[in-house]
Amino acid sequence: MHTRTLGRGLQVSAVGLGCMGMSQSYGPNPGSRGDMIAVLRSAVDLGVTLFDTAEVYGPYVNEELVGEALAPVRDQVVIATKFGWDIQHGISVGLNSRPEQIRRVADASLERLRTDVIDLFYQHRVDPNVPIEDVAGTVGELVAEGKVRHFGLSEASAATIRRAHEVFPVTAVQSEYSLWTRDPETDVLPTLAELGIGFVPFSPLGKGFLTGTVTTSTTFSENDIRRRVPRFEEGNLAANQALVDQVKELAAAKDVTPAQVALAWLLAQHPWIVPIPGTRSTSRIEENAAATTVGLSADERDDLDGLTRRISVQGDRYNAQHMGYLDR
Repeated sequence: MHTRTLGRGLQVSAVGLGCMGMSQSYGPNPGSRGDMIAVLRSAVDLGVTLFDTAEVYGPYVNEELVGEALAPVRDQVVIATKFGWDIQHGISVGLNSRPEQIRRVADASLERLRTDVIDLFYQHRVDPNVPIEDVAGTVGELVAEGKVRHFGLSEASAATIRRAHEVFPVTAVQSEYSLWTRDPETDVLPTLAELGIGFVPFSPLGKGFLTGTVTTSTTFSENDIRRRVPRFEEGNLAANQALVDQVKELAAAKDVTPAQVALAWLLAQHPWIVPIPGTRSTSRIEENAAATTVGLSADERDDLDGLTRRISVQGDRYNAQHMGYLDR
């Protein structure tokens, strides 16, 4: 596995692992807790060093899972987690990034993760009721106290990133980015390049769509997040199929998988981009890690770059409620 550097010196594997799906959002988990621990440890064996979780995943249980799985190899990995939600009685009821809340979350996450320091602490969503300067300052204090090593933002606008970075250096920004979600390209990526901040795309495989395994006949279970994502509604999914068909055609020509093409395209955008595809399968982790060896010619990259110009993606990437949480 190749390595990359986020921000000012956080070295991680070129492809990380998003752990959320091991606890929620993608239907019933086919494996037990023990199975997921085994998958997480196999990722380390395959060279993955960046593991992404959050207090709200579950809530709480995903951090506990990651903490238990990685405790024996803690010195070999980078653990990223997140604050920013107001969780009441096990349910997220809105945003809360007040300084005292950030501190409470940090202490609780440290305990669940079985560690004495959080490597990368993201604000999960920008809280419009708390100045970003206060958020950055609080995380800076946690860094000074030795509880956190690096500060990150998720789904933040370019303007917010600049304001935060002036108070305390932002190491990484995490946002959705893939061949069918190109929003960061306009303002965020140029800002990160200018400021020397790393970028960590989540859902780099389009919540499974870019793997080529999701079709109009796919049925999602009631607790699968894709049942409530407009982009996966039947009419939109049929229209968007043309995009994944192009990816599948290139993958077949190169004798690789569509997922590897999608990840290779992301990796080719900038040397400071580290995608975090999620999976519950060791074989998928191995497949995703191998994307670092897939080379794309200039013509192939240009063709993929132009996909969304030729094939307009239909449907929002979140429902209306969650689109409202984005800092735009």
